[in-house]
Amino acid sequence: MSKTRVLTYGPEAIAEAVALIRAGRPVAVPTETVYGLAADATNGEAVARIYEAKGRPSFNPLIVHVLDLAAAEQFGVFDERARALASEYWPGPLTLVVPRRANCRVASLATAGLETIAIRVPAHRAMRALLEATGVPLAAPSANASGRISPTRVEHVLATLDGRIAMIISDGACAVGIESTIVTTAGGGVCVLRSGPVLVTSSIDKTDVEALPMAPGQAARHYAPTKPLRIGAVAARQDEWHVGFGAVAGNASLSPTGDLVEAAACLFGVMHDADQSAQNRIAVAPVPHIGLGIAINDRLVRAAAIS
Repeated sequence: MSKTRVLTYGPEAIAEAVALIRAGRPVAVPTETVYGLAADATNGEAVARIYEAKGRPSFNPLIVHVLDLAAAEQFGVFDERARALASEYWPGPLTLVVPRRANCRVASLATAGLETIAIRVPAHRAMRALLEATGVPLAAPSANASGRISPTRVEHVLATLDGRIAMIISDGACAVGIESTIVTTAGGGVCVLRSGPVLVTSSIDKTDVEALPMAPGQAARHYAPTKPLRIGAVAARQDEWHVGFGAVAGNASLSPTGDLVEAAACLFGVMHDADQSAQNRIAVAPVPHIGLGIAINDRLVRAAAIS
């Protein structure tokens, strides 16, 4: 990719960003917390390109950004506590982890194949303008290479992502400067999963919600099938449902053409299909350990270890 373009916030920048997002490409945009790397959360391949740009080592859940509580309730199920928190702190730097709706259009890669979804209503004018103009929820982790310091100015984004993304919307320094507080109301109370700028008091301890799935910034709790999983399998054994890749066809393929972006986008959906199949075991074809393949293999190794 050529050098990343930087456009100052305004109609031209929003229009170009919308065109890129509709084409499945992520765009860096300021929020009140940090600059985020935004892509269409309903498009699995677009979400995969976020991971590709960041060089993210594993597929952790991403925060999905929407315009308001009404939009959020299209994707997640809010109980009275979650609704009260949303009413008090949205728009703003609070992320709520709630159950996914059964008909949720958000790509499974954005929620790491989990039955919960992390949702936030941002306050920043640039992110809100982008949400309104695209008309889709936007998955947006911090706009930096994985493991690097979160960016609060354009130059921070360019330091690690220049040439890896098409454009950045520039609108000065982020007002808050640290990532959002993450809260869940599962488990019969309020539990802070990640501390942040919104000061919410937990009414239950994290140990009381041990069964909860992972949210961004937490210790890993990884999706795994209920069946034993074998990786690096060029052929299936008896009673195995075979996940293919490239020249290895299998019962279903992550990508018949060997496209790692397509494979990442399909990973959780195919794994769910395998877990629901009539076979008692799952085998997965070798995936190259390069680029997004590193993240795919990270997830598969962890899933195999605990399945």
